[in-house]
Amino acid sequence: MNLGRFLVLGVAAMLSGCPLIGPDFEKPQAPLSEKWQDLGEGRVVAGQSDFRDWWKVFKDPVLDRLVEMAYRENLSLRAAGIRILSARAQLGVAVGNFYPQEQKLDGLVWDIHLPKSGPSERLSGSNSDVGAFWYDRLGPTVNWEVDLWGKFRRAIESADASMLAEVASFDSQLVSLTADVATIYIGIRTYERRLDIARSNVDVQKGSLKIAESKFRGGSSSRRDVEQAKTVLGSTQASIPKLEASLRAGKNALCVLLGKPPKSIDGLLDTEKLRAAIPTPPVQVAVGIPLDLLRRRPDIRQAEYQAQAQSAQIGVTQANLYPALSISGSFAFVSSSASGHSLSDMFAWGNNFYRFGPAVQWNILNYGQLSNQVRFQDAEFQALLAEYQNQVLKAQQEVEDGIIFFLKNQDAAEFLAQSTGAAKRSLDLATLQYREGIADFTTVLTAEQALLAQQDSFASTLGEVAASLVKVYRGMGGGWQIRQGREFIPPEIRTAMENRTNWGDLLETFRPGEGPAKADIRAPDW
Repeated sequence: MNLGRFLVLGVAAMLSGCPLIGPDFEKPQAPLSEKWQDLGEGRVVAGQSDFRDWWKVFKDPVLDRLVEMAYRENLSLRAAGIRILSARAQLGVAVGNFYPQEQKLDGLVWDIHLPKSGPSERLSGSNSDVGAFWYDRLGPTVNWEVDLWGKFRRAIESADASMLAEVASFDSQLVSLTADVATIYIGIRTYERRLDIARSNVDVQKGSLKIAESKFRGGSSSRRDVEQAKTVLGSTQASIPKLEASLRAGKNALCVLLGKPPKSIDGLLDTEKLRAAIPTPPVQVAVGIPLDLLRRRPDIRQAEYQAQAQSAQIGVTQANLYPALSISGSFAFVSSSASGHSLSDMFAWGNNFYRFGPAVQWNILNYGQLSNQVRFQDAEFQALLAEYQNQVLKAQQEVEDGIIFFLKNQDAAEFLAQSTGAAKRSLDLATLQYREGIADFTTVLTAEQALLAQQDSFASTLGEVAASLVKVYRGMGGGWQIRQGREFIPPEIRTAMENRTNWGDLLETFRPGEGPAKADIRAPDW
């Protein structure tokens, strides 16, 4: 153990009996429901579930691969990882202030030329006039404000909480990233399915147009049937470009999440193999209890750590109301040719100079500035507590919204499956009857439009069922666990930054009230 560590541990032991100014942070209370509103529904169970790889419930290998790629390549996530290193460096700065704040080595050699006349031509203590001489000095200077009131320990506590808040922020972005990838992917598959439906209906409506034209040429129907068939066909064809544009926009958004410029990713999506295959969610979902959110949702943890960091800032500011004790000193070797010394005499013991002693500073006439600064920090803390409680409420709302949409979209999909089948049978019957001359062509066109509307609505609802389940998992805070045991950022970036500032050993030395600091930026064990 080096001298610096002995010094820190010694002072920490000396100050262990000194009270810390400012409030000690306690986990804030938050309004929580006892259970979810739809828990009695057979498709929602309270059993515990592994939310680490929640997207695997869709059993879609393409989605699994996309999530993994986004974790490795997403630039927003990489920036969040780097901000953790920034916060850890700030923690290192805060720990460094527990040492003597000023530690420097001064050295100088002056070649001095004095004027021929004037008040400075004679040196003090000298009986002779000196026109030119040299002067040198070399030695250390130390100044240490002793942490009597816990000002620097509170600063360490604040910086430590801020670093953990950045870790939670990274986790929160990872939750959003996995959910966004899944949602956009489901949207892409839904648009592909709707395009296939539209194109299939175009083929059917072209067949109906041929029948109408044939009957018109044969004289068994009017021109009106032909024009009506063209109208319905043109309307269906007009929907295709809009769906294609939405599909392209979804792929562009997915490219950005994967850290790529917008480009064709059909090969990545295996579009030819899995054409229009909307991910199929399970019928049942396990959601646990609302209390689980406090442990699992990283944005709630982030809000808590931010409040803790601000709570410590109250103590940092409040300590300025009390006297500050500093210990300072310096030691140097000083010599000058004006005193008859040569440069070789610089380190002669008789040429040493030193000073050492305590000093007290107390800001007593601050006109209420310090008191108002404390009030400001406390108000910021109270605001963060309210934000924490609001974040807990919003988390419960997100889960409840996801659950109800998941259930009701499932119900809607059941009805649409039945109505789509009925619409298909209705069109087959109308077409047959029209060919046999039993029904007019309007019946066929109405059946075609109804079938297209039902098929399109059914495909959209299937996508909404899957997207609603994604909402549930996003609300439950699932997905961030995949980074456990991995680096937040690529190794080359982490190595480059740590080579410049590595506080790993230092942070293990001292953390007020909690033993060794958590220096590893990989997540704490939740």
